[in-house]
Amino acid sequence: MPEPSSVRLLGPAEVRSLAAELDLRPTKQRGQNFVIDPNTVRRIVRESGVGADDVVVEVGPGLGSLTLALLEVVDRVVAVEVDPLLAGRLAATVAERAPDRAERCEVVLADALHVDALPGPPPTALVANLPYNVSVPVLLHLLALLPSLERGLVMVQAEVADRLAAGPGSKVYGIPSIKAAWSADVRRAGSIGRNVFWPAPNVDSGLVAWTRREPPATTVTREQVFAVVDAAFAQRRKALRGVLRPIAGSAEAAEAALRTAGVDPMARGEALTLDQFVRVTEELHR
Repeated sequence: MPEPSSVRLLGPAEVRSLAAELDLRPTKQRGQNFVIDPNTVRRIVRESGVGADDVVVEVGPGLGSLTLALLEVVDRVVAVEVDPLLAGRLAATVAERAPDRAERCEVVLADALHVDALPGPPPTALVANLPYNVSVPVLLHLLALLPSLERGLVMVQAEVADRLAAGPGSKVYGIPSIKAAWSADVRRAGSIGRNVFWPAPNVDSGLVAWTRREPPATTVTREQVFAVVDAAFAQRRKALRGVLRPIAGSAEAAEAALRTAGVDPMARGEALTLDQFVRVTEELHR
């Protein structure tokens, strides 16, 4: 492994210079806020726990700040970028600033929401500053697509980080919390200030760490469970007996399924664990 000094990270001047070269104007549509602080990207890599044997997927590498920090440490980075301008420049940036690691970075021009395969050996970790407008669907898609992923650390909007890591009964517990829990144990891993980005976002950012867990053992599918979860939170303040009626066929059938699953029919979705949602789904599909 090379010494960290063999990789030259991007600071504020370098990020702005690259943006000027590309005539780049960061867009809210793609959630583009570029990290300009080397200490922050090194912290993300450190907190993620990745090491020399890891193959890391990075989504939305942008100008390459986090990509370079990952290349200081890991065996290989597969960077998935939807913007052709950024994807086209990233390989050159890596070659310029980490020449002895350039062959360990592969740039994939694709939308991470719709990618169905990645080149090379199976990735072991996901480390990314996720585009905030699609952070949860991207995370869920990659967890389902890539069973080889063992762990990860993602930067997302602070309130999304809270939701992903929330437990039953919390005000912010909901669909993201439960769907992420299907594949992973999730925890909040810190906060990131606004001043480490260019342009500075108008929201706070948070780090979410996760480790792979086995999905619940069940006779129903992930999609069937998620459909019940979606229904339970579509009308968050209503009792499960009513909101599950369309799936069960009647309120009476919904109540019977809930009681058999050991769940109060007047409970709300926010009170149930993932395992309880699985039991309810099994009863609904008997």
